[in-house]
Amino acid sequence: MAQFTKKAIVEAFLVLLNEKPLDKITVKEIVDCCEINRNTFYYHFEDIHALLTYVIDGEVERVIAKHADVKSLEEGFIEAANFALSNKRAVYHIYNSVSREELERYLNSIAEEVVRRMAEGLDGAKDVSRLDLELIIHFYKCGLSGMVMAWISEGMKADAEQMIRSLGELLEGSVSAALDKGRQRARAGKFQKNNT
Repeated sequence: MAQFTKKAIVEAFLVLLNEKPLDKITVKEIVDCCEINRNTFYYHFEDIHALLTYVIDGEVERVIAKHADVKSLEEGFIEAANFALSNKRAVYHIYNSVSREELERYLNSIAEEVVRRMAEGLDGAKDVSRLDLELIIHFYKCGLSGMVMAWISEGMKADAEQMIRSLGELLEGSVSAALDKGRQRARAGKFQKNNT
């Protein structure tokens, strides 16, 4: 029963978030929509910000679980963009609120996990220093999440899936090339193989 109530709260929140800015949504509106009392809301969530964090964390977990064996940068990121497209107004309302950092955290989490799984799954990744591997992952994470944030700031007008697929084609092999450079650096002794 508790999971059913929690799910109802999340669904009501997303409906409201698709209708109005985040800072205009009240706990009263959410509980009225769910036909529950305020205490029930507060049993599950400390406040609306905690509810937003829960929704975003759940979406991150869902996308990552769906794409456990990432073969390309675009696979997992297209799924993240699909959430944004199916909740366009909600995402735009989050972006234009004081909770923009939650949206950035969502995108960074997905981008980092997608890039990490892909990079660590490539041949020779074990021969690259941990520091170089983390630099490569960080670079691609920032690039991917930054592009999506720019897309949101521009009103999400461009075809996100096409943009991500085109970027994937343009960058194809670039992670492998960066790992090759990392292996060369490790062989040259510029960094110890097992740096942390």
